[in-house]
Amino acid sequence: MYQIIRQILKTGIKTEAPPQPDDALRVEAQRLQETILRHVGRALAIRHVDAGSCNGCELEIHALNNAYYNIEGLGIKFVASPRHADMLLVTGPVSRHMEIALRRTYEATPEPRLVVAVGDCGCDGGLFSPVDEQCGSYASCGRIANVIPVDVAVPGCPPTPIMLMQAILTAVTSGGKI
Repeated sequence: MYQIIRQILKTGIKTEAPPQPDDALRVEAQRLQETILRHVGRALAIRHVDAGSCNGCELEIHALNNAYYNIEGLGIKFVASPRHADMLLVTGPVSRHMEIALRRTYEATPEPRLVVAVGDCGCDGGLFSPVDEQCGSYASCGRIANVIPVDVAVPGCPPTPIMLMQAILTAVTSGGKI
């Protein structure tokens, strides 16, 4: 133990120099905040709804809040209640038991509301796609658009955090019309 401490004191701590601040990034974040404020009028509040997914998409959504992607730094935050939300971020195929809950969550979200369907399961039902377009399976209603209207769909199994950020910003800047 003493040998290791002596070695550390002798050589010092060897790390890379920290990168210098980049003003271009700061301007970009400010521009994104201005875009969000122009379209939403305040910080964008998102309510995440898991309608029956495998949690693969949830892992990528949670990555949006880490220090690398820092979605809150852009003025976008996740809220616990649909009554405080501007957007619903819905994952998974809609299971039969979540159909009513998803509709109630959609109705509780104030206008103008946006809906982003996340992942292959949310976009087209994925593996759990029913036989017909309506709820044809005994356990799944299939894609999210079968239950509530969807503004933006993000394919991927699971989509990357960058794709999720791009879809959220697309929904905001286009008002859901793409």
